[in-house]
Amino acid sequence: MIPDDLRYTADHEWVAGGEGANVRVGITHFAQDALGDIVYVQLPETGAVMTAGDPFGEIESTKSVSELYAPVDGTVVARNEALADTPELINTDPYGEGWLIELAPAEPAAVQNLLTATAYGELTGS
Repeated sequence: MIPDDLRYTADHEWVAGGEGANVRVGITHFAQDALGDIVYVQLPETGAVMTAGDPFGEIESTKSVSELYAPVDGTVVARNEALADTPELINTDPYGEGWLIELAPAEPAAVQNLLTATAYGELTGS
């Protein structure tokens, strides 16, 4: 369950879009499955400036708390407010309604440097 049209990080996040536009960021099916039932998500405020590889929030499940990491440099232009009341959207629809944030990348081409679906599949053994 690794969509071919997305890019991925070794931290199990996906990035949709690019090519000069804003990108949407979420966690992968693999990550949500490993976390178990998600009960809380802490996301950055709109306007926050992110640096690739730096933590930008937390995701809490019944098993653990994990940090979320910025996949590319950029500015947060939107966050998924629905997750405040229904964080389980990440479990039920990680590539759709369970998205986390939207970023305006500082360098849109950086998205192409992330892992392809094939490379992410090799990383996870999927």
